[in-house]
Amino acid sequence: MVTPTPHGPAVAEVDEAGDPRFLLLLTHGSAGGVESADLLAVREAVTGIGGVVARVLQPFRVRGARAPGSAVKQDEAWTVLTAALRERHPGVPLVQGGRSNGARVACRTALAVGAEAVVALAFPLHPPGRPERSRAGELRAAGVDVLAVSGDRDRFGVPEAADASRLVVLPGEGHDLSRAPARVGETVADWLDARMPPVGR
Repeated sequence: MVTPTPHGPAVAEVDEAGDPRFLLLLTHGSAGGVESADLLAVREAVTGIGGVVARVLQPFRVRGARAPGSAVKQDEAWTVLTAALRERHPGVPLVQGGRSNGARVACRTALAVGAEAVVALAFPLHPPGRPERSRAGELRAAGVDVLAVSGDRDRFGVPEAADASRLVVLPGEGHDLSRAPARVGETVADWLDARMPPVGR
């Protein structure tokens, strides 16, 4: 699905559910795409509990850029594409998330788009080697419940328990969360399964 935004088209790969419980929008990091191991694992696990999953390639990556540029423009584009995807699933609760930079976008825009929760994978707490430049405020300011999943070897840092509604730190994982991605998917699906309404409600 191609969606125009004020800053170029975005592309969503949507996996539907027969009787959807919720819609989960997921996006990538600065230099990655929607085929990363953790995003695919989340898709697999979440579709298994009745969630529609849309993996969104943001406009800057559609253009081939490896840096997201202005946070304001990125958030504007995300807000527009989120509205378009919600039109396809009216009345279905919205959850949004992503990995790394995508998790930052999800936190910054959660209230504006009416998300009920955020999934933050490998949230980049600070630039590598620069712990004084903490971005924990973005997690705390999401305004909705946030599940943060990080690896204990993440060079971008690991949030504190107080920074999110639930923090899961996976041993042996780095920033790419690729060592055992199924654990990432199961963690997300378990959290959402416990908080989303059952089918038919």
